[in-house]
Amino acid sequence: MRLSLGVTGHRASHALYAANTARIEAAVAEILSLIEAAVKAEPEPFGPGSIAPVRLHAMLADGADQALAHQALARGWELAAPLPFGADLNCAINAAPLSSEDARALIAGGAAADPAVQARAEAILALYEKALLFELADDDDEITGVFLASLERLQDTRGRDAFAADASERVALAGRLVIEQSDFLIAVWDGARTTFVGGTGHTVARALELGAPVVWIDPAAPEAWRILRAPEALASLRDETSHAARADDLKTLTRLALRGPENVHHHHGPAGDHPGVSALDASHWRARSSPVWHLYRRVEAVFGGDKGRNPWRDLRQTYETPGAIAAGSGAGVLAAARALVGADATFADRISGLVLARFAWADGISSRLSDTYRGGMMVNFVLSSLAIVGGIAYLPFADSHWKWAFALFEFVLLSLILVITFQGQKRRWHGRWFETRRAAEYLRHAPLLLTLGAARAPGRWPKGAETSWPEWYARESLREVGLPRVKVTADYLRGALKSLLDEHVTQQRDYHHTKAKRLAAVHHNLDTLSEWMFRLAVILVAVYLILQGAAWAEVLDEHALKEMSKFFTFLGVLLPTFGGAIAGIRYFGDFERFAAISEVTAQKLDSVHARIGLLLKAPDSAMDYGPVAEIAHAADDIVVSEIESWQAVFGGKQITVPV
Repeated sequence: MRLSLGVTGHRASHALYAANTARIEAAVAEILSLIEAAVKAEPEPFGPGSIAPVRLHAMLADGADQALAHQALARGWELAAPLPFGADLNCAINAAPLSSEDARALIAGGAAADPAVQARAEAILALYEKALLFELADDDDEITGVFLASLERLQDTRGRDAFAADASERVALAGRLVIEQSDFLIAVWDGARTTFVGGTGHTVARALELGAPVVWIDPAAPEAWRILRAPEALASLRDETSHAARADDLKTLTRLALRGPENVHHHHGPAGDHPGVSALDASHWRARSSPVWHLYRRVEAVFGGDKGRNPWRDLRQTYETPGAIAAGSGAGVLAAARALVGADATFADRISGLVLARFAWADGISSRLSDTYRGGMMVNFVLSSLAIVGGIAYLPFADSHWKWAFALFEFVLLSLILVITFQGQKRRWHGRWFETRRAAEYLRHAPLLLTLGAARAPGRWPKGAETSWPEWYARESLREVGLPRVKVTADYLRGALKSLLDEHVTQQRDYHHTKAKRLAAVHHNLDTLSEWMFRLAVILVAVYLILQGAAWAEVLDEHALKEMSKFFTFLGVLLPTFGGAIAGIRYFGDFERFAAISEVTAQKLDSVHARIGLLLKAPDSAMDYGPVAEIAHAADDIVVSEIESWQAVFGGKQITVPV
């Protein structure tokens, strides 16, 4: 578990900041001390050391960024720096040189002639040595050109405006990373404007839009800091809350970030006992699927119409272990991550151990729970039909003296239905399947975002109807990985697009196309079979009525018909009963709606694949981080939308008696 903070704020040259620097730094120290105390007070649910040091994300500009960075480092916290430019260019721009000669010297890694400029550069370089740098250097060549031109041609206002616009766009991109990588932000802002792209106000507004709370420090009155939680809070920045209430609110905000909402508001027992951890502890690894619960997948195999595959093949699955995934299904992703130009040498290993291994764990448990829940409900449908038919089977096959044996058979089957239903409800097969599947899917797609330094913003995580531990678990896992130490270039982005993102998107698209086709076939074939059973029942009853008419007309011996009527009764019950069971299985499985969900998902993924193709055709000069990150987010949003859709379908289908 790790608390991740972000910082945005005015530069040291801002009038209010310069006039109140000491008071602002005192307010920052108070806020960080409250956060530090709240983190230390947290129980460690996974044992000693399971709460990592706080991580601060800052762009390292002079002023608020550097002030918070120094205070964080003094407390032993980690410092991560999403930079809007490559490190050298970022240093040169933020040192604010007045001449192109000083700018060129700093870009080349040298020293500026102006002492003030050099001092600002050295302050940034000193923090570089203590921070993990994620450098958005893909547009450095163009930015360098307009930056130097703005210094060489001081009278060229259009050139200065072009540099300001381009630089602001890059700062906004880095600001988005700060927001996405943080649980909440600390902002030193005068409250004046939110429209200047890349500015402090713009970052504050964007954070609130993305669901990230903001601890706001007004440089004019830093002691009266407050917490903003929604964009609407910007409409009225006045606050009469007492200092003690604000301090308690900040501690609660810290606990919410670490535990998640359900874990903060849930009744707690021993230290560290909360629903998320309890849910994790309740799930145990099994190496293989159990044939006892294969009926749902057997229905898919028999009625799915897979050509060239034996529908009665062995359906047992051996689940890929967390220790084996790096050399198994995850090998391609890890190899692609390692092959990226300028890739972080340790980042693929972090993804392997902290994301893919946990995905394998959640995926294996979820697959088994899926079999148990859905297979158990299918078994209930079959047992209910067998119970009804078995209860009257004495009519054609035995006399009434043996009715007790058939009643006993019916009683045993009905009892089995109750046992399966009781166990399914008691052990939460349905809920635990949903939860572990959500966790698995979040982790499955995480490497695509992680290699680009992107993440799902705090307010963009879905919320479960009953529990939110899967989101908490996935978020904490991604926080643990953090940003890669990398210089993002056009070649890096092209490699991430082609070998990671597009490969994954096309695989998922093809999977959903195939799944949609198979499930549509299952629905159609089950529907056809149940209809034919009802048709045969109607035909059978019609034949009996014809024969009865013949008996009344004395064309047929009535005694012979009486003996046959038991078989007609038996079959007249058997056919519609099993037809109803098959219709129930079709209804419960909702194969048609799942096919539609998969088909829509496949179409969305195909559109993302087309967008990737357009970007890959572009020259390196047009390979920009913004569109690439946006495509990665689009793919991630499609996945989350698909999860929400199938949960909406199955959400109300708790395991129950098949009445």
